[in-house]
Amino acid sequence: MGVDFTSIDFETANGFRGSPCSVGLSKVREGRIVEEASWLMRPPAGHDFFDRRNIRIHGIEAHQVAGEPRFGELFPEIGAFIGDDLLVAHNAAFDLGVIRSALEVSGLGGPAYDYACTVVLSRRTYSLPSHSLPFVAEAAGVPLENHHDATADARACAGILIDIVARSGAGSLAEYFALQGLRPNHAPAYRPGIDPLSKATRDALERGTGTAASAAASSFSSWPSEGVNPPPNPAARPGHPLYGQTVVFTGNLGMPRQSAKERAAELGARTASNVTRSTTVLVVGDGFEAGDLRNGRVTGKARRVLELHDRGQNIEVLSEAEFLQMIGGTWPAGSQ
Repeated sequence: MGVDFTSIDFETANGFRGSPCSVGLSKVREGRIVEEASWLMRPPAGHDFFDRRNIRIHGIEAHQVAGEPRFGELFPEIGAFIGDDLLVAHNAAFDLGVIRSALEVSGLGGPAYDYACTVVLSRRTYSLPSHSLPFVAEAAGVPLENHHDATADARACAGILIDIVARSGAGSLAEYFALQGLRPNHAPAYRPGIDPLSKATRDALERGTGTAASAAASSFSSWPSEGVNPPPNPAARPGHPLYGQTVVFTGNLGMPRQSAKERAAELGARTASNVTRSTTVLVVGDGFEAGDLRNGRVTGKARRVLELHDRGQNIEVLSEAEFLQMIGGTWPAGSQ
């Protein structure tokens, strides 16, 4: 088997990851994209409110999917396209979480998947100030003309992994993982009524995601202070993009900074209060996007990150949206 896999990208209607409204997939055989598929969809019933913050990201509105099948109706086709392939995504914890949560709230079972994350793998290949999809795609020489279009993002993700494997000199994915001392991650099958619901789904069912009022409801509020730095969770999953990272926060994410630190620590990150030579990730609030690194709209901590990166330190910058995807969180109240 050569460089064979399927890449995937979901867009969601609101802050709950079980609210997919669009998916794009690219199938790769022998290091080439040979087939693509995409669907618009209505999110699962009761979780189909379109938050304007999500609309601003991907441009999909409720009326555009009003006549489309729901996720549960489309999942057999999505699953058939994936087949037994290794599933690849940029921030794969989010996209695999979309599948799991959407299955859970749809009352449907789903298969196990082996998967890989191009955020994690790109950190081993490219030295960049941000490993967001546009930066990594540019480093890989992959066109990305319409970021947050699910098809375009899945295609870019596929191109990134093709480039990563090629740069390693490996002739197959199996050889690449062996050279890196890695193995694919594994998402177990979901059996309704037998397996427990994921935390993201439990939280969504408690909070509700189906109306404007419930979408705005959140325990998050502006933080009053830096807070303390909790120790990293020793039982965290090593394959998560935040595992083993040293994370610093700057700006207003719309959630208490202490809560942000605790969520990062749960996933195996070490948090800190200032950017130093040990910092590997800076999370920037206040509406920051990766493109702001190029136009200078950054905080003092972010400027310090750029200085350290220019000196060869392996450090990157995440936006609020990227961080929330990684922690499985939702948009904070008052951040509209």
